[in-house]
Amino acid sequence: MITLALVKERLDRYEKLMRLDKPIGILLLLWPTLWAVWIASNGQPHWMVVWIFVLGTALMRSAGCVVNDYADRDFDPHVERTKQRPLAARTVTPREAFVLCGFLVLCAFLLTLPLLTPLFFGLSVVALFLAGSYPYTKRFFAIPQAYLGVAFGFGIPMAFAAIQGQIPPLAWVMLAANIFWAIAYDTEYALVDIDDDRKIGIRTSALTFGRLDIAIIMVCYAAALGLLGVIGWQLGFGWAYAFGLAIAAGIASYHYTLIRNRERMRCFKAFLHNNWLGAAVFVGIVADYLLNHPKVLP
Repeated sequence: MITLALVKERLDRYEKLMRLDKPIGILLLLWPTLWAVWIASNGQPHWMVVWIFVLGTALMRSAGCVVNDYADRDFDPHVERTKQRPLAARTVTPREAFVLCGFLVLCAFLLTLPLLTPLFFGLSVVALFLAGSYPYTKRFFAIPQAYLGVAFGFGIPMAFAAIQGQIPPLAWVMLAANIFWAIAYDTEYALVDIDDDRKIGIRTSALTFGRLDIAIIMVCYAAALGLLGVIGWQLGFGWAYAFGLAIAAGIASYHYTLIRNRERMRCFKAFLHNNWLGAAVFVGIVADYLLNHPKVLP
């Protein structure tokens, strides 16, 4: 007999499978997407477009988490941080995960129908492939965090395609900035699991970089902020955007103080704190558009 308590228990497990109880992943996808939405619309986005991208990001991040746990269901029981995930703990079946992922993808597709064009549809197919294939890159790719950066940043070209019907070169520069940022924050994340990953044979940037890991993280932060600075220069942004980037640089410097000794929980704290770096850049973009006339993309 199906009871209310049983339904609630099942929904709680699905919530954990989708990581809705840990929204940091959604936020790390959302900030670069919102950067692109604001710039593509010259600082005046339509509220409906904003909500479509916000909800679509949440849905696809949730679907990505389900795919990730499905792919790693035989690895996660051997990792301290992940052994209680629903698929690893066998409290959710692979079939349930498959159905849930399909439902989330369908909802995301229906949500974006008002924006649908051949270009946007093509990008959606690529985004779906990236989300579905990322977990498997950890088997063979030395720096899967770079692939993650593409997947996490693919809302950028999609935003330009939806709003402008084209993808200007600036969008790819922004995507490159996001790739460097993702390598930085996800290497911090990988440092948390480095001993378990080494034991079970998972490939991560933390293992690949070795003793240079901290230096490369900081170089990636610098590269990301440098590319964002180039974007601001191309668009003629002023002091408000520069101040946002300066705050972001200060946050990256703070992360160095957290990760320099490679302590697990301090590395995890740095990873979580990247939410504020993305937010600082976004506030700088919004503030600059509010204080100045809309910029025209080159």
